[in-house]
Amino acid sequence: MGASRLALELFWREFSNRREVGACTGLVAQPYDSGESQVDQGISKQGNRRVRALLVEMAWCWLRYQPDSALTRWFNERTQSTGPNRRARRIAIVAVARRLAIALWRYLKDGEIPEGARLKSA
Repeated sequence: MGASRLALELFWREFSNRREVGACTGLVAQPYDSGESQVDQGISKQGNRRVRALLVEMAWCWLRYQPDSALTRWFNERTQSTGPNRRARRIAIVAVARRLAIALWRYLKDGEIPEGARLKSA
């Protein structure tokens, strides 16, 4: 069901690079530049909110069902020292969702399977 939703609402478009995929989902950092300060304010939320919510849910599922993948290892390394801090995990899962969207786009475009992902046999 998630794949069909992504195909209908996101991957029908032609993207030329990974930055366009992240920007279309609204899962990229929104910069704030004023004088000498340069700060990222959080995600831009400019894309489709249904796709964004679906990607976050798919990211949680990815962590559960693909424990040996590079995305899961990255998440575990980032959140290992946070302990019970749920906010840090929620921030990191958004980054996993963006990376997952890019990985799925690369799979559709080039047939490149995400690193460490296990596929079910047919």
